[in-house]
Amino acid sequence: MRGKAGLVIGIAVGYVLGSRAGKERYEQIKTQWMKVWNTEPVQDQVAKVSEFAKSSAMALPSTLWDSAVKVSKAAAGKGTPGQRVDAAVKASKAAADDLDRAADETTAAAAKAADKAKKAADEARERSEA
Repeated sequence: MRGKAGLVIGIAVGYVLGSRAGKERYEQIKTQWMKVWNTEPVQDQVAKVSEFAKSSAMALPSTLWDSAVKVSKAAAGKGTPGQRVDAAVKASKAAADDLDRAADETTAAAAKAADKAKKAADEARERSEA
C-alpha cells in the first residue's frame, strides 16, 4: 500500500515538475490540491495526527527515564559488587525491552494515524472531483 502511494506521489510530482502545460496547469493542480487539503475530513485527520505526535513524543522520554531509574536502583542495591552488576544488567535488558515495546507501539500508532489521514484525503479528493 505504501509503495503504491509513493508511486502515485512520485508520478504526480514528476508530472507537475515536468509538465509542458506550464504555470497554468500547475496552478490548476495546486488549486485542486488546496481544495482537498482544506476539507474538513482531511483537517480532522491532520489534527489527530498532530495530537498523536505530541502525546507520543512525551511517552518515549518517560519510558527512557523510568528505565534509567530502574537500572540505577539495581546498580545501587544491596549485595556484592558482582550481584549488583548482574542486577544492573538484568534491569538494563528489561529496560531495553520496555523501550523497544514503546517504540513499536508509537510506530504502529503513527502508521495507523497516517493511513487514516491518507484515506480521508483520498475520499475528499474523490468528492471534489465528482
